[in-house]
Amino acid sequence: MGLYIETHIRTDLDDLWARTQDPAQHQRWDLRFIEIDHLPRAEGEPQRFRYAARVLPFLKVSGTGVTAGETERPDGTRTSALRFVSPHPLSLLAEGSGYWRYVPDAQGVRFLTGYDYRPRWGAFGALADRLLFRPLTGWATAWSFDRLRLWLERGITPERALANWLAELAVRALVLTACLAGLGRESGIRVFGPFAATVAFLCPLLLMVALSLALLKAPLACTPAARRCLRTPVTHARAPRLLAALEKHG
Repeated sequence: MGLYIETHIRTDLDDLWARTQDPAQHQRWDLRFIEIDHLPRAEGEPQRFRYAARVLPFLKVSGTGVTAGETERPDGTRTSALRFVSPHPLSLLAEGSGYWRYVPDAQGVRFLTGYDYRPRWGAFGALADRLLFRPLTGWATAWSFDRLRLWLERGITPERALANWLAELAVRALVLTACLAGLGRESGIRVFGPFAATVAFLCPLLLMVALSLALLKAPLACTPAARRCLRTPVTHARAPRLLAALEKHG
């Protein structure tokens, strides 16, 4: 099953194209990559690239690919397609392909992607991909799309957006820890006086409210969130013909 992510960005089509097609800008907002470099190419050939992704704090895997784009489509949309392969033995992704579509409208641009890949390591790799890696990859793509949206719409740089996300995550974790600790202590506290019953009722209730907010409250407007992206196409999504044209160059 392939992955699909879509967001809507109130921005100019040319600005969105630049932030996604320039490797130096792409690697700033896309959580999946730490390096993206274009390789030399001959006239008329699609663009080849080299990428690297960090899978553990001390381990990065690399691969290569080929990409091409269409900027003059009759319907006013743009398309970019790619194919990639990673020979690194520790990379779960052996090879894959995908595309980006840019669909302008009166309010901005619908930016969407569809991609899929073949995992390695046989049955174990297929199971690890289905249970862990594919959900994480889909989340990372959606989170990155929202970080790109914040950059274009609100001028929040990718670096600041990451700092906002980490800060909010830390606050939620602290509140969650405090609430769990409070609930544990509350069971052993005895309150005396005329308001004992009220306090005994309100304390766990307030702790549960705080706990629910820490877990369920929507992220701040300045914080990237994968949940803001569409994960299923509204209508049937087909891969562009440009993707098939890259097969001979893969």
